[in-house]
Amino acid sequence: MRIPSIPGFDKEALDKYFKNTGMALIGKVGSLFIKMLVSIVVARYLSKANLGIITGGITYIYLFSALATLGLDQFIVKELHQFPQNRDRILGTSFWMKVFAGMGCIPLIWVAYQVYPAHGTPYSYVLIFSIIGIVQAFNVIDSYFQSEVKSKYIMQVQIAGTLLSAAIKLVLIYLEMPLIAFVYAYALDFVLLAAGYFITYNRKGRNIFNWAYNSELAKKLLHYSWPLIISGIMVSLYMKIDQLMVQNIAGVEEAGAYATVATLSEAWNFIPTVIITTLFPAILNARRDDLNRYKKRIQNLYDLMIYLSLPAAIIITFSSHLIYKVYTPEYAYAAPVLSVHIWSGVFVFLGAANSQYLIAEGYVKLTFIRTGFGAIVNILLNLILIPKMGMMGAAIATLIAYASSAFFVLLIPKVSNQGVMMLKSLFLISLFQKIIKR
Repeated sequence: MRIPSIPGFDKEALDKYFKNTGMALIGKVGSLFIKMLVSIVVARYLSKANLGIITGGITYIYLFSALATLGLDQFIVKELHQFPQNRDRILGTSFWMKVFAGMGCIPLIWVAYQVYPAHGTPYSYVLIFSIIGIVQAFNVIDSYFQSEVKSKYIMQVQIAGTLLSAAIKLVLIYLEMPLIAFVYAYALDFVLLAAGYFITYNRKGRNIFNWAYNSELAKKLLHYSWPLIISGIMVSLYMKIDQLMVQNIAGVEEAGAYATVATLSEAWNFIPTVIITTLFPAILNARRDDLNRYKKRIQNLYDLMIYLSLPAAIIITFSSHLIYKVYTPEYAYAAPVLSVHIWSGVFVFLGAANSQYLIAEGYVKLTFIRTGFGAIVNILLNLILIPKMGMMGAAIATLIAYASSAFFVLLIPKVSNQGVMMLKSLFLISLFQKIIKR
């Protein structure tokens, strides 16, 4: 399949990477709709309070996810792209690094819970979710297929895992099982995904048992990834701390209602990740071969993020009340909150694209500086707004924090031009320039 020529875009690059991006998006979108439908059914069954209790436990795990993954995913793809002959050593080293990191997170999560517990969520639930940090080590297989531009295999795993997960949750609802059964079910989601990765990788001559750990490679990967570990922790804080603060300040019922908002609003955030990770090789090649083409591709990437996020924000803003009609009436008052929260996605899309540029240019440390800034803004605004406005205050704080983080680069002279490029995309200036050039 060949796509039509688009003024301002490199047709050859689009032809090369569109198919792989499309396969990945099909898998993600298919999984998304299944998950959203099941999440609505689960929310109706559990009620606000029980949903808030589960959300508190999941939030704790998410806050430590960056530490468990060690920020390695981008660098695994890069290493495999540059040294495909070292596949088993790269994957084996990355896998065991993630396993040890996931195990190390379990006592850290316990300490964090003692310092700032999620009121209403038992620690036993948090402990069950802690296994996710270890199991996610199998995600290195996802990075392998990305490097091979074979996202169709990941699509198959994700859709199969999502269907099986959905079936398990629906059975639990049919049998009217207690809350603890759903805690195990949510943890099982990641086990199913890991099993799917394992089975898919061990095909066509590949064998996970050929993986080997190499200490020198581990040091190399950590040397490059440690800024992304800190950045990931900051991202986790400013993307999820609002849910934990809503639970502790406004209560588990408010947290349950806010969880539906976050689920619906953030469900689309996988899109920039899929597109950007797929186009990463093309951007790197342009940087090596033609700086003008490289700059054009970065601008086009920002434009694409706006073309995708802006229509979604507008549509959901005006249809939020209709969306919440599928929930029980106790969730209906969250609709206006969704209309505000959904706009944070615009800045998530732009920020994800800009992170791609920072990594390509070697400005990795800037990623955790700006996300740290966003985290501080989010926490401070949550402390001020949640007591006064409840979950609407959390949505406003999140929106401002995401925008502040995305455009923090405007304050850094050596990358301020990227902030200007993002503004051109945000206000559709770049789009008008392309139309005029036709």
